[in-house]
Amino acid sequence: MSVDRQLPNPAELRELLSFRKPDFNLRRRRLNAALTIDDLRTIAKRRTPRAAFDYTDGAADAEISLSRARQAFRDVEFHPSILRDVSRVDTSTTVFGGSSSLPFGIAPTGFTRLMQTEGEHAGAGAAGAAGIPFCLSTLGTTSIEDVRATNPTGRNWFQLYVMRDRDISFGLVERAARAGFDTLLFTVDTPVAGARLRDKRNGFSIPPQLTASTIANALPRPWWWWDFLTTAKLEFASLSTTGGTVGELLNSAMDPSISFADLDVIRSIWPGKIVVKGVQSVADSVELAERGVDGIILSNHGGRQLDRAPVPFQLLPSVVREVGPDFEVAVDTGIMHGADIVASIAMGASFTLVGRAYLYGLMAGGREGVDRMIDILRDEIVRTMQLLQVNSLADLTPEHVTQLTRLVPRNSTGRTVSSTAETP
Repeated sequence: MSVDRQLPNPAELRELLSFRKPDFNLRRRRLNAALTIDDLRTIAKRRTPRAAFDYTDGAADAEISLSRARQAFRDVEFHPSILRDVSRVDTSTTVFGGSSSLPFGIAPTGFTRLMQTEGEHAGAGAAGAAGIPFCLSTLGTTSIEDVRATNPTGRNWFQLYVMRDRDISFGLVERAARAGFDTLLFTVDTPVAGARLRDKRNGFSIPPQLTASTIANALPRPWWWWDFLTTAKLEFASLSTTGGTVGELLNSAMDPSISFADLDVIRSIWPGKIVVKGVQSVADSVELAERGVDGIILSNHGGRQLDRAPVPFQLLPSVVREVGPDFEVAVDTGIMHGADIVASIAMGASFTLVGRAYLYGLMAGGREGVDRMIDILRDEIVRTMQLLQVNSLADLTPEHVTQLTRLVPRNSTGRTVSSTAETP
């Protein structure tokens, strides 16, 4: 069969040859090109010196906990409904006594201005604009009061380490209360620092030390050093001295004698919601619920403390089943996609926190990079909910998710035991 041909119509040709208006804002252009959190990570790695990037990207020992956490989300199988009207979906929720426009908040991260000079100002500002909570770390590089000034009407949370000098911890709690922070995350998984091998190999210290290796690594990234050297000196929320490696700083500040008695004291002086972060077993979850805390966060500290620790997402169904539906259980570690957040909510989580995803955005483009991170996760959450054909977070149930099992637990006799990774 022959094909009829004709000369191109000039008007139609002009439509095909129309050019997009160029964007001369380099930061906006590279951020708009990032379609996933992994894309932001790639940009962040390119723009940040290795020691600072690895501090964010790395985990403890062989980094098995982090790898397993991410794999657990990849092993999710979704079960969509059909023929539901999902032209509109509601991503808002309430958590720990307040509202959030999305089912995730920004997790506490230490030494944040080392990643990119805007640091917590970028995180708190972006969180406030998006209507989600922002959590400041005890080891943050912006003061409690400055975070409040940056996010005056949003939800600010404070993450507390119990220090060897208890008066430091008590003083931080009182400052956070005076500044109007509404939730305290009492962290329990850091009696000592984990083995951060990437940091040791990089000689990562606070402040960064100039060596032949760091100078060579910095040459293609002059903007990072320019920002670091020409902006305000790093200011920590609690540490009066900043010299040494990250592990040395943590070990000098943290107290391995932390106990339930410390939790009781903090509860007595904190007026807002108190949530225990770093819970890694069903038994501890039940005990904390019985003790009357306002909630828990299942977390292995992003894999940065005990390697081979339980995967929070896999632990979630068993914990929710034992503590009951009225006790709030949040989850973090390994979240890199909005679908990970949707799966967590479906399996019973009240809320989620993102740490590395936030810092990848920060390193990729400061405040605009954090905004982009939130936009990416929001779009992925909405799209996943629409494809599952649910209208609200409350409509998500365990029936929407199967956690596929790779690792089959065995007890000390070698017998296979029921896995917490299975859907109840």
